[in-house]
Amino acid sequence: MTIGFTAEPASLDFTTDDGVAIPEVLLTNVYEGLVELDADGEVRPALAESWDVSDDRRTYTFQLQPDVTFSDGESFTAEDVKFSIERAQEEWTISVADVMDVVDSVTVDSPTEVTVELSQPSNAWLYAMTTRVGAMFSPTGVDNLDTDPVGTGPYEVADWTRGDSITLQRRDDYWGERPAMETVEFRYFDDENALNNAMLTGDLDVISNVAAAESLDQFTGDDRYQVIEGTTNGEVVLALNHDRDVFSDKRVRRAIAHAIDQEALLETVWSGHGELIGSMVPPTDPWYEDLSDVHPHDPERAEELLEEAGVTDLTLDFPVPNLPYAMDTAQVVQSDLAEVGITTEIEPLEFPAVWLEDVFTGHDYDMTVIQHSEGRDMPTFGDPDYYWGYDNEEVQDLLDRADRSGGDERVEHMRHAADILATDVAAVFLYLQPMLVVADSEVEGLPENRVSESFDVTGLSRG
Repeated sequence: MTIGFTAEPASLDFTTDDGVAIPEVLLTNVYEGLVELDADGEVRPALAESWDVSDDRRTYTFQLQPDVTFSDGESFTAEDVKFSIERAQEEWTISVADVMDVVDSVTVDSPTEVTVELSQPSNAWLYAMTTRVGAMFSPTGVDNLDTDPVGTGPYEVADWTRGDSITLQRRDDYWGERPAMETVEFRYFDDENALNNAMLTGDLDVISNVAAAESLDQFTGDDRYQVIEGTTNGEVVLALNHDRDVFSDKRVRRAIAHAIDQEALLETVWSGHGELIGSMVPPTDPWYEDLSDVHPHDPERAEELLEEAGVTDLTLDFPVPNLPYAMDTAQVVQSDLAEVGITTEIEPLEFPAVWLEDVFTGHDYDMTVIQHSEGRDMPTFGDPDYYWGYDNEEVQDLLDRADRSGGDERVEHMRHAADILATDVAAVFLYLQPMLVVADSEVEGLPENRVSESFDVTGLSRG
C-alpha cells in the first residue's frame, strides 16, 4: 500500500530532530511504547500488559508483555524500559523530553516488571508516554537512529530514498497481531497537484491529508474513492515571538488578533472544513471551552489599539513552512493585517529542516504559521525558552498545579490557563487542522480521527 504525504522527515531520529514527520512514520509502526492512545484519545496498554499506580500517584509499576523482540532480534525486557527512560532524560535533545525530568528513578523488579518513581504526581507523564518520548529502544539499536531505527513494532524500515519515499516491511517475528499489509510505502510530494495526480492515476492508495480543500472536488462523488473527514488535535497557530520588543505591548498583539477574520480564513484555506479555536486546546481535551470569540474580527478596533500603542509603519518578518496549508494561511493573514496598516514579509522556508533550524531552534522570526500536532501541548506556553518565548508566571503556576492535581481541580487549572492564553494573545489561535483523507474505495482500517503523532498503518487492509 502506498500513502502520499507532503512533509518528509530530515532524518529518522526523533530523539534529536523535532517535527511530526518522523513520528508520523515510525511511532506505532516501528517503535512502540509501554502505553498508547486509543481512537478516543484514552491511554491503553501496549508493551505493558497492565500497570498499577500508588495512592500518592507517584509510583507506577508496569507488567510487560512476554516474548517481545526488537527488529534486531534482541529481547525486550524491563532493562530496556530503564535504558529508554534514562536515555530520554540524559541524551534526547528535543524539548518534549523535558517531561522526563519528573522521573526520580526506574527500578527493574524482574525481566517483565519495572517500577517508575516520580518526584511528584504528574498527569502529563503517563500521557507523554504514549508519544515519541515513550518509545522503547534497545541498547544495541541506537547507534544509527537517523538512518536505521530499531523498534519492537510490527514494521521495520526497509528503504529510505531521500526526497521520494520510505518503505516499511512487515516483520515476520512480531510479538503481537501481524498487520495485513506486507509493505507500506510513505511517498513524499512537494507539489499538491503532483500528489493529487498520483492518486488519480493509481500510483497512490491513500492521501494522508489533502493539501488543500479544493482538491476534494476531484474525488468526491467518484465511486473509485472514499473521502474520510475527521478531526485532529493539530492547532494551527499564528505564533508571535515574544522576544521581539514590539510584542511586549499587549495592545499590538490584540490588534493582530482583531485584524484577522478567522471565519473567512478557514473558508478560504479549507472551504470551511476544520474548526475555529481560541486557545491551545482542541475540543477533544477535557478542559476545552469555546474561546474563539475572545477577539472577534474588528479591523477598526485593531487600528485603535495600534494608535494607542503608538505603533505606525509596522513591518514584520514572516517566515513560513513551504507547506500548502501554511502558505495559504499566511497569505490570508498578510492581507488582513495589511488592511490595518501592518506589513508582513512572507518568506517560504523548507520544512522541516530549514524552518526547524531557523524558527523553532533559532527563534529568528517575528511571526510564523505552524500546525502543532502534539497532543495536550498547551504546557509549551509554560516554558519561556520555547520558540515563542512566552513568559507568564501565572500561566506557569497554573500549568504546574494542573499537572500535580487530579480530577476537577486539574480541569479548572487548565481552563484558567487556556483563558489567560486567549485573552493575553500569547499567540493567535487560528483553527484546528481538519483531517481530510482520500483513499481507494477498497482500503479499509483508516482512522477517522488523528489523535496522536503517528499515522498508524497497522490496521490497514484491502477489502
